[in-house]
Amino acid sequence: MRAAITRLSLVAAMLACEAAEAKPARKPLTSGYGVVSYYSHGNRVASGRRFDPHGMTAAHRWLPFGSRVRITRGRHSIVVIINDRGPFVRGRLFDLSLGAARAIGITTSGVANIHYEVLR
Repeated sequence: MRAAITRLSLVAAMLACEAAEAKPARKPLTSGYGVVSYYSHGNRVASGRRFDPHGMTAAHRWLPFGSRVRITRGRHSIVVIINDRGPFVRGRLFDLSLGAARAIGITTSGVANIHYEVLR
């Protein structure tokens, strides 16, 4: 009997720990649809950091540096960090780094329609 109570207590403790670790899915701060392009040149970005063409980064006109944005194109989805300003072409929402553009498959066309979600 004592062993059964011990096992039951252990299982209850494990379930409590698992429930405490589970985080509810975050709702995006904002979301929408738009057009993205990509760029792969430059030494420094507007945030002062060195440009990494292979990183998962993007430029946006006004989102704060460090914002995380999920970009989805078809079945491809990535999360980029805003670290630069742009794009400076009318009608485009984000300029993606080459690495981010490759991940969602837009390096051939150069531009694409996407869905975005600002996560933070």
